[in-house]
Amino acid sequence: MKDIDEVFNKARYTMKGICKVCPVCDGRSCITGVPGMGGRGSRTGFRRNRAAFERVLLNLRTMHDAADPDTGYDFFGVKLSFPVMGAPMCETTYNFLGKVDDYKFIKAQVAGAEAAGTIAFTGDSPDPPLYGMGLQAIREEAGKKGVPIIKPREVHKIIERIRMAEGSGALAVGIDIDAAGFDNLNRAGQPVAPLSVDKLGRIVESTSLPLILKGIMTPDEAALAVECGAAGVVVSNHGGRALDFTPGTLEVLPEIASAVQGAIKIILDGGVRSGEDVLKAIALGAEAVLIGRPVAIAAVGDGEEGVGLYLKKIHNELVKAMLLTGCAGLSSISPQMIRRVDW
Repeated sequence: MKDIDEVFNKARYTMKGICKVCPVCDGRSCITGVPGMGGRGSRTGFRRNRAAFERVLLNLRTMHDAADPDTGYDFFGVKLSFPVMGAPMCETTYNFLGKVDDYKFIKAQVAGAEAAGTIAFTGDSPDPPLYGMGLQAIREEAGKKGVPIIKPREVHKIIERIRMAEGSGALAVGIDIDAAGFDNLNRAGQPVAPLSVDKLGRIVESTSLPLILKGIMTPDEAALAVECGAAGVVVSNHGGRALDFTPGTLEVLPEIASAVQGAIKIILDGGVRSGEDVLKAIALGAEAVLIGRPVAIAAVGDGEEGVGLYLKKIHNELVKAMLLTGCAGLSSISPQMIRRVDW
């Protein structure tokens, strides 16, 4: 059986000139823009996402009975093996300069997550077939378990895509509202823009699926998400690709958790690179996390097997971290398990 180092070494060869596949994906070496794994706004936001995790330490605890930690997580009625999901990604033909086929990548992302006992979110783009590819993969490769994410388009266009998601049997649907300034969609004649609470409320009312808002970075907008009827939020700065000089997502997480007060799901996206990071995020207020770039690298390295292998590695690290901090289950993870260094 391959190990994750083999998978990443293969990806490093395939992605030469696009991504260096660094030992830790932290944004220090890949301010490459788009195409590529970096992005216009990645200089600060991307790096702060990772740096914030490095400033949170774990309290080692071994005088307890938590010898067999339970990592099971309920996500809208579906039991996942652990609270880690694949972040929405697509446009690999463009971003990876034709070295990776779009559907093969999406299939690897979705089927690999399924093999690891979890699910993936899928993406949307100016290329209309790509959204449908995500729905196809959710329907055919993951037993209808997945979450398609839609760009902040005109309301009727969002609802059209929600109807497609309903037909594919998706668990939930989301809007990555942090893509409101993406010029590539506007150039393609598919305008995106900020969405008001009124518009979001109309979208929520249009479907029986839980609606997740991805791109929440402030407590006031977290409160507005609750107000408009969202079922969950993803604390995300779009991997640092939307706006430069944003704080890291982990930095703002405690404020957002305080604003939401458990009313809706809080998922964190950005900078998660280990099972220990998953524990840190939960201790600071998230109930689950998304992982993007490393999952993409694993998919390039060895398809669904690579994604499954990578996510299982994260799961094993989470179990060990819980064991060594005294956490019998996810609900027992608390701020007592961490020591936070000044942001």
